[in-house]
Amino acid sequence: MEKKNIDWENIGFGYQPTDYRFEARWKDGKWDEGKLVTNPNIELSEAACVLHYAQCCFEGLKAYTEKNGDIVTFRPDQNGKRMQDSAKRLEMPTFPVDKFVDAVKAVVKANAAWVPPHGTGATLYIRPVMIGSGPQIGVAPADEFIFRIFVMPVGAYFKGAVKPLKLTVSNYDRAAPHGTGGIKAGLNYAMSLYPTMEAHRHGYAENVYLDPATRTFIEETGGTNIIFVDKEGTIVVPQSPSILPSITRRSLVDVAKDLGMKVVERPVKLDEVKDMAECALCGTAAVLAPVGMIHTEEGDIYLPSGMDEMGPVSKKLRETLTGIQGGDLPDTRGWICKAW
Repeated sequence: MEKKNIDWENIGFGYQPTDYRFEARWKDGKWDEGKLVTNPNIELSEAACVLHYAQCCFEGLKAYTEKNGDIVTFRPDQNGKRMQDSAKRLEMPTFPVDKFVDAVKAVVKANAAWVPPHGTGATLYIRPVMIGSGPQIGVAPADEFIFRIFVMPVGAYFKGAVKPLKLTVSNYDRAAPHGTGGIKAGLNYAMSLYPTMEAHRHGYAENVYLDPATRTFIEETGGTNIIFVDKEGTIVVPQSPSILPSITRRSLVDVAKDLGMKVVERPVKLDEVKDMAECALCGTAAVLAPVGMIHTEEGDIYLPSGMDEMGPVSKKLRETLTGIQGGDLPDTRGWICKAW
């Protein structure tokens, strides 16, 4: 199978239409069988619920070429389960996890020529999305839905990949205490667009959001979870019901435990950051990206790991997880799902 003629090592993180996508539709109380389609466009009613009331949820996962040539995905069943949680919270029909995994594998296999070769640093990003497509003017759920999976080859989410980032503590709130912060709803990301662009305009890669009730505890950024390493080498994972349960973060926690590292999951105060040794952002797109500095109203906090390279604990975690994903290290937990 001949790969596409792409400069794999220099691609960015952006939309690139590929050959096939999967689409299934919910109507009259059930999903149809779904199929692979080639049209990248969706035609919608002007009254589609997604356009007026943001009835939409999505997922993100990746496919990799292993060193033996196999094309695999990483824990797609967990994405399927998390999407079900999002759908329930938004009054949308759940898509069966087994069919979700089968659809992911079908799309990846159909677009195998777009999966970057092993060792290039690039991956195939997979975006499942579900929208309320039925017309709805009253504030109520749609009665028709579209579930679609499309893919594209991508490079690093943050420019420089493993170069330490500068963050700023946002004056805006990401999610209400009893809101939708714990699910992957499109509306959560819509409200973060302005704060994110404000951060970029001031030279920061991302925002750090605090809990909206007291504005003293770390939650997450606009697009990733946050983890810390204290000066004793313990992995410290912020805990809050408003934090999206990242599959990458969960996997890093398991990797850390397998490596014999101590992991603590608890609420983390902003005041504690100055005493941490390392900080990193984690998620499907970013994998694990180091943080060198966090700007606060009281002044800049520089992590001891510095602005030049990733801290040793973060580096070990990233190398181990990407090694498992790429087939360079053994998969002892059954996370790898072969697609082709």
